[in-house]
Amino acid sequence: MTNTDITRIAHFARTQEILKRHDFTFKKSFGQNFLTDTNILQKITDTAELSKEVNVIEIGPGIGSLTQFLAEEAAEVMAFEIDSRLIPILEETLESYDNVQIINEDVLKTDLKSQMKKFKNPQLPIKVVANLPYYITTPILMNLIESKVPFVEFVVMMQKEVADRISAEPNTKAYGSLSIAVQYYMEAQVAFVVPRTVFVPAPNVDSAILKMTRRAHPAVAVQDEDFFFKVSKMSFVHRRKTLWNNMISAFGKDKKEQLEKALEEAQISPSIRGEALNMKEFARLSNALIGLK
Repeated sequence: MTNTDITRIAHFARTQEILKRHDFTFKKSFGQNFLTDTNILQKITDTAELSKEVNVIEIGPGIGSLTQFLAEEAAEVMAFEIDSRLIPILEETLESYDNVQIINEDVLKTDLKSQMKKFKNPQLPIKVVANLPYYITTPILMNLIESKVPFVEFVVMMQKEVADRISAEPNTKAYGSLSIAVQYYMEAQVAFVVPRTVFVPAPNVDSAILKMTRRAHPAVAVQDEDFFFKVSKMSFVHRRKTLWNNMISAFGKDKKEQLEKALEEAQISPSIRGEALNMKEFARLSNALIGLK
């Protein structure tokens, strides 16, 4: 079967037939946009470098367009679908695949560690491959990254602007606390861009496939991870302001002396902006500020 075969769930005519037969209507509240380009789905699967020695987690399988490709390449696929209306559709479209589990739950509320035990071979490496709902991309991503499940890699579709922010380097417009929060744990790069025209319904923006590989160790050594992320967040509250002004706003004018001392210890100029600091500098800064947490 080729990836352009009309029997593919994602083939435009088949997608339309499935939706019509089940009288399915899109819910804006779930951010539903179904991909109807089999070549792009193949490209996503290729980017994920799957094998029968890898388990996959998918979020928001829709009618199973991507799930079908994943099931053919991976050992097992566990797909979380919040919309109960899609469960009977998925049971039908994926009935010939015995290595797919559909979980009708909100991935943000489920016990991920317990769910992972449902894999036939839970010892295999787990990758996350998904077309994430735009309206809740960041919370889902951070929830998965910060969970105690050691996902080795993420190949996820999201709004291009968010993918650019996550993979951004210092001294760029896109760089911010989200870049730091993800890159602390993962190496991130945009694999390719997906035009809005290949979705039903078409979203208002273009998408991108972001590939993130878990680091063996966090990017930098910090005394307190939560405080490190807090310091990076407060440094971008007012992007046009200097780091000093953002620190004063966050900690208060009465901490002026301690802030001066901490910046000196971290060898960081108070007149610099947050976007100019790299991860190592943020680590030095948060370690120097630890007494103010």
